[in-house]
Amino acid sequence: MAFPYSASSSLLRAASSYSRTRFFHSSFRNLSPTTPSLVNHQRSLASASVRSFRCSVPRWSHRLDWSSPLSLRAQIRAVSPVIERFERKFATMAAEHPFKAVLTSLPKPGGGEFGKFYSLPALNDPRIDKLPYSIRILLESAVRNCDNFQVKKEDVEKIIDWENTSPKQVEIPFKPARVLLQDFTGVPAVVDLACMRDAMHKLGSDTSKINPLVPVDLVIDHSVQVDVTRSENAVQANMELEFQRNKERFSFLKWGSTAFNNMLVVPPGSGIVHQVNLEYLGRVVFNTNGMLYPDSVVGTDSHTTMIDGLGVAGWGVGGIEAEAAMLGQPMSMVLPGVVGFKLSGKLRNGVTATDLVLTVTQMLRKHGVVGKFVEFYGDGMGELSLADRATIANMSPEYGATMGFFPVDHVTLQYLKLTGRSDETVAMIESYLRANKMFVDYNEPQQEKVYSSYLELNLAEVEPCISGPKRPHDRVPLREMKSDWNSCLNNKVGFKGFAVPKEVQDKVAKFSFHGQPAELRHGSVVIAAITSCTNTSNPSVMLGAGLVAKKACELGLQVKPWIKTSLAPGSGVVTKYLLQSGLQEYLNKQGFHIVGYGCTTCIGNSGELDESVAAAISENDIIASAVLSGNRNFEGRVHALTRANYLASPPLVVAYALAGTVDIDFDKEPIGTGKDGRSVYFKDVWPSTEEIAEAVQSSVLPDMFKSTYEAITKGNPMWNQLSVPASTMYSWDPNSTYIHEPPYFKNMTMEPPGAHGVKDAYCLLNFGDSITTDHISPAGSIHKDSPAAKYLLDRGVERKDFNSYGSRRGNDEVMARGTFANIRLVNKLLNGEVGPKTIHVPTGEKLYVFDAAMRYKDAGYDTIVLAGAEYGSGSSRDWAAKGPMLLGVKAVIAKSFERIHRSNLVGMGIIPLCFKAGEDADTLGLTGQERYTIDLPSKITDIRPGQDVTVTTDNGKSFTCTVRFDTEVELAYFNNGGILPYVIRNLIKQ
Repeated sequence: MAFPYSASSSLLRAASSYSRTRFFHSSFRNLSPTTPSLVNHQRSLASASVRSFRCSVPRWSHRLDWSSPLSLRAQIRAVSPVIERFERKFATMAAEHPFKAVLTSLPKPGGGEFGKFYSLPALNDPRIDKLPYSIRILLESAVRNCDNFQVKKEDVEKIIDWENTSPKQVEIPFKPARVLLQDFTGVPAVVDLACMRDAMHKLGSDTSKINPLVPVDLVIDHSVQVDVTRSENAVQANMELEFQRNKERFSFLKWGSTAFNNMLVVPPGSGIVHQVNLEYLGRVVFNTNGMLYPDSVVGTDSHTTMIDGLGVAGWGVGGIEAEAAMLGQPMSMVLPGVVGFKLSGKLRNGVTATDLVLTVTQMLRKHGVVGKFVEFYGDGMGELSLADRATIANMSPEYGATMGFFPVDHVTLQYLKLTGRSDETVAMIESYLRANKMFVDYNEPQQEKVYSSYLELNLAEVEPCISGPKRPHDRVPLREMKSDWNSCLNNKVGFKGFAVPKEVQDKVAKFSFHGQPAELRHGSVVIAAITSCTNTSNPSVMLGAGLVAKKACELGLQVKPWIKTSLAPGSGVVTKYLLQSGLQEYLNKQGFHIVGYGCTTCIGNSGELDESVAAAISENDIIASAVLSGNRNFEGRVHALTRANYLASPPLVVAYALAGTVDIDFDKEPIGTGKDGRSVYFKDVWPSTEEIAEAVQSSVLPDMFKSTYEAITKGNPMWNQLSVPASTMYSWDPNSTYIHEPPYFKNMTMEPPGAHGVKDAYCLLNFGDSITTDHISPAGSIHKDSPAAKYLLDRGVERKDFNSYGSRRGNDEVMARGTFANIRLVNKLLNGEVGPKTIHVPTGEKLYVFDAAMRYKDAGYDTIVLAGAEYGSGSSRDWAAKGPMLLGVKAVIAKSFERIHRSNLVGMGIIPLCFKAGEDADTLGLTGQERYTIDLPSKITDIRPGQDVTVTTDNGKSFTCTVRFDTEVELAYFNNGGILPYVIRNLIKQ
């Protein structure tokens, strides 16, 4: 099996690897880069060469056989002789490389060489031996890309001296090896690229400059919804509905894969992006025309971190940041601290990887790891499978870290072989990483690494648990679940409270479910979903779920028919091993039929509940529950009618579905009555660790991975039938409600707009803590009375065809109206009322947020947002920054920001400000009824990263905030009105 690769990607990567034809700032302040003419010449050669491939390479795939670097080179040369000229240029550039002395050959054991690499040991610096492995990847990238223009020798020294520099918040550039997208974030990214081409054209420049210079992999996994369930035909039926709803979006993405070089689109029905990345797309080590270097990736989904479990440095970024990386913009980042997390011991019998990750998440949240890397090490590493590691790495966003990194060791190599990577490829990976001191061999004495801080967990201390009802890090030990649930009913409304009066806590809602008597109580499970990248890539918990279903069937237990059950694997491999094991049959009997290959319930694509169930919940004000094997359970995300949402392992999902309620003590209360009339308890259906291990050993086979991913490259009939235009410029359809030309570059000139403060702005919204990107820009269903619904109805779209906000992210008109449209939004201006509305301060009217924002905008008034701690936590959703910008929001003043969201705000030209420690809107007496002036200098040269600014109000209050432009590059973005205008201007200047 070949890795995803292509002629076009190879040419462009060759160009970018050696000559580094990427633009940056020579001075962030005046934005006047001087790019050598050689760079322009090489870029034009790259563009011409890639265009010549369009006839010969299948345009939705960028694959080419690369069994060896020599064979790849021969294929490229056969198609385009210009590569020879490239190689001569590369030789010249290599000779000028500041670190040419450490360019080293990596020999093959049987003779010859794998290729050449920049050797860290050859730097002969003892500080490198103490560096965390995750920092060594940043170091290698800086050494390899050093040109003393975009990446300087000083940057290399900063990283080598990490122990001393990391506490000082120093800035470094980083160039990821590739970019990963999913369709919810991929559609707006391709829309932006198409729009940037239009802007280049209007400004009289070369539109072909808008092309990815690194491999871009886009996996369509966020569109499938759970419309049909409990059916053998569910996969096909849901895919047909998916294509009906999303044909225009899918055609647009397919057009993008033909119009832009170096872009692979994996069609719908293939799997979840992070599992496909883990099992197939992840290279671990690149071999690009004989140049070896570590794989690294940034993705527009926050759970891109899952690939860290494979030893690949990867993390989530905003869509706009990813677009800049595609176009060659080095990412500016603060050199992170690294938390060393030591694992010892082994998990007890019956404890799952999900229990472990929820425990780790809670520990790291408490420790405080925002903006940091977490690196795992210790004797306990050998007890964790690669899938277990990936589960922990996946939830990095939930514990707040940029990465949760597991260095490559023998477990990694075994997994690479299991998933079909060739022996030669695995040998190359091991040889390279050993030679460059990036491989961990636990059979050898370990040199102590230096970390910024330390944590330790004995795996034997982990116990079964779930998390909820409203946040991923609110872990509840299983033995405490019943008491915790009763506390939640009593507690005041909040993350752990529903404030249900005592006298109605035992209410029973009786109803008829298709002629069958049914009832719901507070805590009744109405959605049970085995879903999400976090768990469906892990054979132990997936097969464990199958074993629970099997034992339940054998004992005569049955999930109630009104519970919406579903199983959405992360790849076709899961289906193969569930069938191989014979366990899918039992999952089907309990209602867990496979419904599709995608994110489904975890991102809110849970589909509608049966009308009788929905009515019973709504009419009786029942606190209904969802139990899902996901990673996010924020209020309003999973389903509008499930106010309690719990994250659990797949086998626990089945167990709670059988019990029918979360209001249960599994140790003392039966989960049901068996066929012999006897009570059946949790322990009767729970599999042992040995049973699960036996199922994994006999059912998960290498050929399953090979056959699954060979099939992916062929697409599927519905995808293959989509026809797309051949034009490289997109023809915008003004009547489209899915794809619309955004206004970001309207009236753009070559002159940056410059820095600006804010004067006499109204407060659009006043929030408390933990406002998530789901609150700001929901991905789920479009409410029938919302401004977005009105927009769609006015354009002839029927309610049944609304689809979701996530699916309409290619249309800025819909998304602006969907900003702050979450039905669970708590805005202090409404004095306790929950919903997507606000007060228009000048008139006192209560309006939808969009309508209020437009009224302010039409009157010429700026707006700001007040917020508490952790503003923007959750998904890496660039629309959570694009939407507020389109609404006219100029600044957000918060106690703290989630990392990616703060970056996204900067990328869209919105000023992020932090209250001083101990202060917030409440302590300062701010109500949101005031008008706000932010005293920011009008010259970018007068602003420093992290400086203090004064905010005053029209009623005489004054307070100091920290402006959260964290790097000089971010100041340059702000000066240009955002990252994308900055990129366009710099491309044109070359």
